[in-house]
Amino acid sequence: MLQPKKVKWRRPQKGKMKGNAQRGAVLSFGSFGLKAMDECWMTDKQIEAARVALTRHMKREGQVWIRIFPDKARTAKPAEVRMGKGKGSPEGWVAIVKPGRIIFEAEGVPLDTARVAMKLAAQKLPIETKFIISHEYKA
Repeated sequence: MLQPKKVKWRRPQKGKMKGNAQRGAVLSFGSFGLKAMDECWMTDKQIEAARVALTRHMKREGQVWIRIFPDKARTAKPAEVRMGKGKGSPEGWVAIVKPGRIIFEAEGVPLDTARVAMKLAAQKLPIETKFIISHEYKA
């Protein structure tokens, strides 16, 4: 699974997810992309499941770029624990996804293959997404 090698803070604060994506909102590498329409914390397992679905349908042809990385630790307290007594321990890693953020990019496959592959990947994700095509793409 994806996770950072080293982090500055072991248990970061939650933060806010208001507003649209300021960076990572345009296609940079491939001709096809999957764009987020909602905000969420996307776990490393969800990203990996979507990536596997995407590459399997493409039959390992072409190239895939993952444009998000889970670098924020998510903490949780055990079930049936009373209030107080400090913050919970780290449970997993999440990527902060805002509306407009490109999650995956693909290149080197036909348009219909890319569309179906991105749809299969989108089914593994917890948010609504949109398939986008680069304005430079020639059929």
